[in-house]
Amino acid sequence: MNSQTKTTSMTTPDSTPHNLDAQRLHDVLALQKYAYQRYPLPTAKERIDRLARLKRVLVKYQDQFAEAINEDYGNRSMGETKIGELLTCLEHIKYYSKNLSGWMKPSKRQVGIIHQPAKAWVQYQPLGVVGIIAPWNYPLLLSVGPLICALAAGNHAMIKISSASMHFGRVLENAIAEAFPQELVAVITGGGAISDTFSHLAFDKMIFTGSTNVGKTVMAAAAENLVPVILELGGKSPVLVHPSSDMADVAERIAVGKLWNAGQTCVAPDYMFLPKGKTAEFLNHYEQYIKQMYPSLRDNQDYTSIINDKQYNRLQGYLDNAREQGAQLIEINPQNELLDDVRKVAPTVLTGVTTEMRIMKEEIFGPLLPIMEYEQIDDVIEFINSRPRPLALYYFDFDQARADYVAQRTHSGHFGQNMVLTHVAQDDLPFGGVGASGMGKYHGPEGFFSLSHERSVMSNPKLYSLKYILPPFNKPIHRLISKMLLR
Repeated sequence: MNSQTKTTSMTTPDSTPHNLDAQRLHDVLALQKYAYQRYPLPTAKERIDRLARLKRVLVKYQDQFAEAINEDYGNRSMGETKIGELLTCLEHIKYYSKNLSGWMKPSKRQVGIIHQPAKAWVQYQPLGVVGIIAPWNYPLLLSVGPLICALAAGNHAMIKISSASMHFGRVLENAIAEAFPQELVAVITGGGAISDTFSHLAFDKMIFTGSTNVGKTVMAAAAENLVPVILELGGKSPVLVHPSSDMADVAERIAVGKLWNAGQTCVAPDYMFLPKGKTAEFLNHYEQYIKQMYPSLRDNQDYTSIINDKQYNRLQGYLDNAREQGAQLIEINPQNELLDDVRKVAPTVLTGVTTEMRIMKEEIFGPLLPIMEYEQIDDVIEFINSRPRPLALYYFDFDQARADYVAQRTHSGHFGQNMVLTHVAQDDLPFGGVGASGMGKYHGPEGFFSLSHERSVMSNPKLYSLKYILPPFNKPIHRLISKMLLR
């Protein structure tokens, strides 16, 4: 609790810290719902003003955000945070501010012939209060990004920050409090019981970003109040490289996407298929590009640490399991530095992997890259289609017909051709998964409309045309309808 929400009544049996915090969540939600009901349809000008206020505090607090995230990680590049998170948020604000006025306009719809001359249209109303549950890997982008969509659509919002982002959460809470009253936007911190209470709140919609397993729990909690959800989950995003590809070019692009945030990215390339006999060539270039970007690792501020001991030990478990089952591990550690005491994992390529290894069954979320070779592209397509649908599928090939062939025969939240990762930063593209990798979309126009209520409206004029077809059903008009329309 912050100082503004402390209660002095500590006499009841249920006045434990948890119960007080849980009650605060309900109180904030009630406050936001009441505020929304008092003023349910903010104008375009008001929404743009809210986005401008958000932009001002994002710019003002940018160094504090980056420092706090760095502290939460143990080491996370300030530049990486500003480019990958802050800049993307600022571009989102610019995009929504430019377009929301047009999206708010009613959409004219057709009216059936027997109902003429009535009129019909769809108007786009805010939903009310949106709950946002943000993960730890991109705490700024994945809390503020959904918030931008929510504000553009005219909603109020409550944001739950991951307990692994404790320092960032405090900075965001201060920044948001400076920009907005709590009745419009509120930031909630804490873990465990607070997270559980938050997911059970009766929001008008909820956006969750995180693992598939936790997403199932959140969806079940939301279902108790029939809260619709947008689930941005994870999965194993494969890379398929065509034999015509330049291995140096592929290696450079994969190195950037795989090692950004040390691989702790939901759309990072998870594993890759190379043409038979191309692994050595790829490895040679991959190692060169890594050494260019990260000539050292231990004290290099540009190379991110693993967020906590739990995640670090999980990655080491993947490596141990793969090694025990016969995989070959190629560690790229330019200075051969000891890294475990700074919670860093060196970029590592794994060959000779099998589908029975943990690293091929679970989302990696780290700088580890399993490589398999193939002879026929159709075999790879079959492999991908036999597994849960990924959040992203990346295909390297400049031949559009071949790329279309792969795209048309697979399903994924995103299809990337000759690129990885950067689709997340495209303002006009929807972002989301399919199947086990998620449901619902935000970003782009889809972000606005998914957080709006599409209210159908129909208006009859003074002329009530239906009176001509009322019973009894033996009039000439009925015979005409039968002859001309019922066929």
